[in-house]
Formats: sequence, structure tokens, C-alpha cells
Amino acid sequence: MLVLKTRKDTLLKPLQAAVGVVERKHTLPILSNVLIEVEANRTALVATDLELQITTWMGEETQAQAAFTVSAKKLLDICRALPEGEGIQLELDGDLLKVKAGKSRFSLQTLPARDFPRLQIAEGEGVSIALPQGRLRRLLARVQYAMAVQDIRYYLNGMLLSLQQGRLLAAATDGHRLALDATALDDPVEQGMDLILPRKTVQELIKLLDDSDEPLHVQLSSGQVMFRHPAFELRSKVVDGKFPDYQRVVPSGYEKHVAISRQRLNQALARAAILTNEKYRGVRLALTAGSLRLACSNNEQEEAQEELDIDYNQEPLDIGFNVQYLQDVLNNLDCESVLCSFGDATSSMLITVPGEDNFRYVVMPMRI
Repeated sequence: MLVLKTRKDTLLKPLQAAVGVVERKHTLPILSNVLIEVEANRTALVATDLELQITTWMGEETQAQAAFTVSAKKLLDICRALPEGEGIQLELDGDLLKVKAGKSRFSLQTLPARDFPRLQIAEGEGVSIALPQGRLRRLLARVQYAMAVQDIRYYLNGMLLSLQQGRLLAAATDGHRLALDATALDDPVEQGMDLILPRKTVQELIKLLDDSDEPLHVQLSSGQVMFRHPAFELRSKVVDGKFPDYQRVVPSGYEKHVAISRQRLNQALARAAILTNEKYRGVRLALTAGSLRLACSNNEQEEAQEELDIDYNQEPLDIGFNVQYLQDVLNNLDCESVLCSFGDATSSMLITVPGEDNFRYVVMPMRI
């Protein structure tokens, strides 16, 4: 039975989005499959890892109605290998899916759609907001790099989303640095809510969103969150835990400030980092009148030094940081300059963006 007739490019984009959710290591064979639901006016592709579920849609019209699951990776590899613009036909023959494209023929095993697990979220539960997808993407991108990776404190392996009266705040920390930012809501809500998005959810969401002003609807509840867009729907469980009090971490009252070009500082750090110790990744920052010197060294007694002219007339300061932590924030900002604020040699550094009140990046010093 012919269930779908389309083109490579039409199928490839939603299939790529769905495959990002599929886990390579899985306990249930059906979790390596993508669920394909063919209806009269559109076709849905669904993938899940039991914690996160994505649905993408194709607008191809068809006379058939069918639902089946097939290996997500194999179908994606077939689509990628076909010539650009090639037509594709999907036919069901018992438990087999026949894929036809030009003179190419493929037969793939299917599993029943009824066995595919689905994440359910009650409509109208929790709080619903809407904001341009580009604004949410920028918010997530400016914070996501500070999430922990496989930390025993599981609540750090994700990102805090805090719905406040007039804004949506995002924060992430791995215990060594903290990034937080917020964006205003066009339609403020009275009810506040805090939840922690899993790391994988954040990463997949950033891939799906683009920089447009197209509206994105977000539904937040105590156990799940849903992001709905005309081209996709992402549902995710949230991390069950309490995020650290980020407000206590942000320093105040610093008197040593250095405004500097983001790109100049980033390029100097990249050059100095070539000779850093691979394990500790330390960089020394020496502030003196009118000058910022950067120095890295390694176990082979090799050393790199950079010097930048700055507007600084406070007392000298010598302090060390993980160079990767500094590069992460500079690589993920899109501003012309940053403001670096310091206390003493044992205090954290605060990086802010001139003209923006919401963004904060705090990084702890290290001994070098």
C-alpha cells in the first residue's frame, strides 16, 4: 500500500529534527524507531527517549492513512544518501516498509504504532506563555554552556527556567560558574513558576529554533513542559529538584571594572590558551594601569603572553581563571564589548554587557 509520496528535501528536515531525540543506547527496540503517522493533509514524525518527545510535521497531501514505526537512523541515512531533489515513495507491505527512490529500492522492518510510547501532557494544565522563537533561542544560547555535565548533583545537569511577572529568566551553573539572562514577556502572567529543563531538552530546543519573530507557545507545568510551533512540538519531563539560589552567587559592590572589546579579548585568550596546561586550563590575568596581561603555561615550561591596552586606573590585581570558562561566555555573546568586574584575588569575576541589565556571568577564580 502506497502511504506517502514526497521528495527527499521535504522528508529530510523533519526527520533530522526527530532523530536528534532518539537515544543510541536504548532498552526498548522501539525507542530507536520513529513513529510515522500519515493522515489526509499532513504527516507527523514522532521520536522519544521516554523523557523527551518531539513531533515534526510534513504538509504533503495523501489519500492514505497509516501509522507505523521504522528505524530512525536507517531511514535518515537512506534519505541523506539520495540525490538532491529525488522523489521518494513509502509503501507498506505487511511488516516491511518499502522505500523507492529513482531506481533505488530499500526494505525496512517496522514495529506496530500501537506499541510506541507517548508522553502525555494535560491541555490547559500549568501556565501558558507565548514569545518570539528567536528571543527564546537567544536566551537559551546565552546560558546553556554553563550547565553541568553528568554531575552527581543532578539538578545542575540542566537549566532553570523561572517564569516571573514580566519576564522569563534562564540560569545555569556547574558549581564553578553561573550564567543567567532574562527576556521580557509581551503578555506578562501573574503566576510564577520555576522548573529545570534537562540538558538534552535545552540542546534539542536550540537546534529547532531559529532567529525569527515567529511566535512560540510554551506550556509549563510542575512535571512537564511543552514547546509548540507550527513545524514542531517538543514535550519534555522536567528535573525533579531544587535549583541553587542564583541571586546569592552574583557579587555586588565591586570597584574594579574593565570595559573591553569582546572579540579582542576572545582572540587574545584563544592565542594564549594554545600553551595552557591541558588538565587545569588556567590563565593568569594581571591588571595594571592601562594594561591587561594574559599568561598561560604548561608542564613543558612553555609560556604564552598577551597584552591588551585598557582603560584601568585602579590598584593592580593578579588573578587566575579557567580559560575555557572565559571563552565559553565570549563565544556565546553577540555584543560588541563586555564589562569585567573584580573584587580581590580570591573573589569571583562578574561579566556583564553594557546597556543590558539582565545578563550576568559569574566565574570562580582558580589557583595557578
